[in-house]
Amino acid sequence: MRTSEPTPQPAVEVLRAPPVFTPAIEPVRLSRSMRRLRDFAQLLRLDRPIGTWLLLWPMLWALWIAADGHPQRRLLAIFIAGAVLMRSAGCIINDLADRNIDPHVKRTRSRPLAARAISPPEALTVFGVLVAVALLLVLQLNTLTLWFALAGAALTVTYPLLKRFFPLPQLYLGLCFGWAVPMAFAATLGMVPRVGWLMLVAAILWAGVYDTMYAMVDRDDDQRIGVRSSAILFADLDRFMIAMMQLMMLFSLLLIGRTLKFGDGYNAGLIAGACCFLWQQWLIRNRDPQGCFQAFQNNNYFGFAVFAGVLLEYTSR
Repeated sequence: MRTSEPTPQPAVEVLRAPPVFTPAIEPVRLSRSMRRLRDFAQLLRLDRPIGTWLLLWPMLWALWIAADGHPQRRLLAIFIAGAVLMRSAGCIINDLADRNIDPHVKRTRSRPLAARAISPPEALTVFGVLVAVALLLVLQLNTLTLWFALAGAALTVTYPLLKRFFPLPQLYLGLCFGWAVPMAFAATLGMVPRVGWLMLVAAILWAGVYDTMYAMVDRDDDQRIGVRSSAILFADLDRFMIAMMQLMMLFSLLLIGRTLKFGDGYNAGLIAGACCFLWQQWLIRNRDPQGCFQAFQNNNYFGFAVFAGVLLEYTSR
């Protein structure tokens, strides 16, 4: 009697790989997490460091001059960290105040608060954390600097409201951005000399220059929604008024150099800065948004040129 032999299994069954389970939910979670991180980075303007640099340059000029070319590393670290924190905090307050206006402006409609990607309570929470850390930093400095810091915080908070009725909010922004100058002198010397106040004037004029260029980008939208700006106030005299502020700022910096008996190194930095200003005038000659925005960004090179002149002055002594 024949017995049936077992049917051999095909080799593919032996070599069959175990099934791979690909979760369908995890990539979605990761994608949402990445979007949230991106939204908060945009809220803090980490994707646009130009504003931080424009805040840092006058502060660095002041720290080097106040310390006669040798700023303390501790002060340098505190001021740089504080500038980064307060710039982000200022952007949050500005976006909170403009969250119902920004959706109507082409350049700002994608901001997280305008796009409703981040809620106001979330933004306020982040703002509180930034201010708390900045306060911890400034508490390590002397009493005069602490008072200056409190005044600077008040300036930062009130700026977004001022542009509702003040026709030159760019100059008020310059006061906010330049307030680190007297703070740097106060932290280093325990007082603010006349050179420090003159440098604050230069910083205010400089902000009037670059923020007017920035406002020229949004001029049509700002006129339509009723936001005040120097670009609207100056109208067709905008290029002339920018040139006047550029000349006054260079004159202020020249007076600082004369007072401190600076020489060729510092003057070379001012000449390079003047070349930047000339290039900016060329960029805004047609008042097109792209050229105005490029001129605004070029001010970062101006700030670096002046700082390089200060460094050259002290290293050549």
